[in-house]
Amino acid sequence: MVRIGIIGIGFMGMIHYYGAKKISGGEVVAICTRDQKKLDGDWTGIQGNFGPRGGIEDLSHLRKYNQIEELLADPDIDMVNICLPTYMHKSVSIAALKAGKHVLVEKPIEIRLDAANEVVQVGAESGKYFMVAHVLPFFAEFSYAKRVVESGEYGKLLGGHFKRVISQPTWTRDFADIEKSGGPGIDLHIHDTHFIQLLCGIPDAVFSQGKLAAGNFVEYLTTQYIYKDKDLSISCSSGAVSQQGRAFSHGFELYLERATLLYEFATLGGEPVTSTPLTLLTDDGTVHEADLGEVDPVDAFTGEIQHAVDAINSRSAPTALSGVGARDALLLCYKEAESVRTGEIVPIS
Repeated sequence: MVRIGIIGIGFMGMIHYYGAKKISGGEVVAICTRDQKKLDGDWTGIQGNFGPRGGIEDLSHLRKYNQIEELLADPDIDMVNICLPTYMHKSVSIAALKAGKHVLVEKPIEIRLDAANEVVQVGAESGKYFMVAHVLPFFAEFSYAKRVVESGEYGKLLGGHFKRVISQPTWTRDFADIEKSGGPGIDLHIHDTHFIQLLCGIPDAVFSQGKLAAGNFVEYLTTQYIYKDKDLSISCSSGAVSQQGRAFSHGFELYLERATLLYEFATLGGEPVTSTPLTLLTDDGTVHEADLGEVDPVDAFTGEIQHAVDAINSRSAPTALSGVGARDALLLCYKEAESVRTGEIVPIS
């Protein structure tokens, strides 16, 4: 049984707590927050851009800490689930690894590449798992797409386009502090770069056009991922340029030799709209709408935490949560920003 301690009870910490309730082989045994109301179980002030609003929680079965160091000193915690602002990821992850804990830290791994490399190195030397909670591969539609491509049932992947576009968030202040969040070119777009490299591998180069927000940070872009040794054309558009009436949209079109896979979802006027449900078009002319059952976004977080727990229990590689993969996703974001800035094709080294 993997005993989990959650550090940070904001929106994401709350969602991780709810998600962990459904896992097997692990359980949350402790939480850490400086907010006494939250330690007392009053989560009514927590709300994000999806999922439930916080309520009154019975936390009597948990150990409660208001200092990170106290939770890390608890010998009865095996894995630390870090749900703190991004600028704290490196320091707390390293402290947890050095305290002998496995680590699952929220994405992005870090804002700075040198910091990401440092924490990956500490993780490799620690003998513990260092994992980054990139949840997109665990959402039902993206998980289905990954299975279809990897199965080879419909032949090779020939190409595809991904989209992730939001309006400027009104539910968080950190996003506007670009030095702390990385802005949409990192905090948002890293979902895409992580999934693309997980599905297709690291590209040889990128060519991007778009709008820079400041320095190395991007507000909006469209990228072509260049694979020299594959017959593969992959692109993505991502950023924070939509008006509030369409606060969020994402989706994909994937083209295989014998099938096409389509999906598009948005919030339109505050209401969820699936303009193209997950649909498989096969070479016999049939249109199949995928049956995903009841889809709850919190289930994706259950899936990623389960993946971490299973890796620890079975001593297997947590591929979808790899720290190296998370670092590579960050690297791609920076290479794309460089391409926007220079107007050149930028190699990935």
